[in-house]
This record gives sequence, structure tokens and C-alpha cells, in this order.
Amino acid sequence: MTTNGESKFPTLVIGLGLAAIGGLIAALLARKETRELLRERSSEALDYLSQQRNKLRETSEAIVEKGKELLSHRCGSVDATTEAEKKVEKEERRETLDG
Repeated sequence: MTTNGESKFPTLVIGLGLAAIGGLIAALLARKETRELLRERSSEALDYLSQQRNKLRETSEAIVEKGKELLSHRCGSVDATTEAEKKVEKEERRETLDG
């Protein structure tokens, strides 16, 4: 690496050294900005997840309530059917005993 009898090697080493120092400084600054960006995005993600959790909780509570209503209605109709069957059986026994 010579030009006109002069060596360019020291210039290359100095240039590489300056580039390395500049790269380190840029990396340190970028690291701070990256941390801030990650902090902001994680906060936004947590807020979003919290909102979705609340929506899911409300939806599941509504589904549970609807299920309870349906079951209580069905249980009531089953109880009524059972009572009607018992009455029919009693009447059949009376008719059998009377007959």
C-alpha cells in the first residue's frame, strides 16, 4: 500500500480506529434508544393485553350467566316433568287398588 513512495497503512489504521470509536458511540446511543423503544412497546402490549383480558372476562361472565339461566329453566322443567310423572304413577296405583 504505497503511493508515491509513501505508505498508506498508518492512515488505514487511523481510519479503522476512528470508525470503530464512532461505531461504539453510535451503538451506545442506539442501545439507549432501543431500551426506550422496547419499554414503550412493552407498555403498549401490556395495556392491550389488559383490555383483551377484560373483554374476555366480560364475555365469559355473560356466557356463564346465560348458561345458568338455561340450566335453571331446564332443571325447573325437569322437576315439573318429574312431579307430573309422580302424580300419574299415584293415580295409576289408586286406580289399580280401587279397580
